[in-house]
Amino acid sequence: MPLYICNSSRGTLDAVAKERIANAITDIHCSVTGAPASFVHAVFFEEAPHIPLGDKTLAVRGTIRKGRSDAQKQKIADAIRSALVEHGDVATGQADAHIQETPASWVLEGGEIMPEPGEEAEWFAAQEARRKAQGV
Repeated sequence: MPLYICNSSRGTLDAVAKERIANAITDIHCSVTGAPASFVHAVFFEEAPHIPLGDKTLAVRGTIRKGRSDAQKQKIADAIRSALVEHGDVATGQADAHIQETPASWVLEGGEIMPEPGEEAEWFAAQEARRKAQGV
C-alpha cells in the first residue's frame, strides 16, 4: 500500500516504459507524501475491465492511505498524468489518473497493519524490534 493499478490499450507500453512509469509513480508518491518507497506498489494490465479506459489510452487508479490532503491527492494525480504522457508516449488527453483512499487499518504491509500517515518511523522501529526479539 499504496497500490497504483495501471491499465493501457494493448501494446501501448513496453517493459522499459512500464519500469519508467513505476519509478515515476514511486518518486511522485514519496515526494508528495513522505512515505517510504518500499510501501509503493505499481501493477500493469492491458485492457483490464476493472480499470475502464473509456476514450483514454492509459489510466491509473491509485489507492492510498486515508489522511492525505485534497491538494496532495491532486498533486499526485496530476504528476502521474504527466509521467504517463512522458513515459507512455501518448498525447496529454490520452492519459488519466485518479486517487482514492482507504484506511491504513484495512491494509497489511509485510504481514503487519499499515501505519497511519506520519507514523512510519515508529512502525519500522517496531518491525525491527520484533525481528530482533525473534532472532531474525
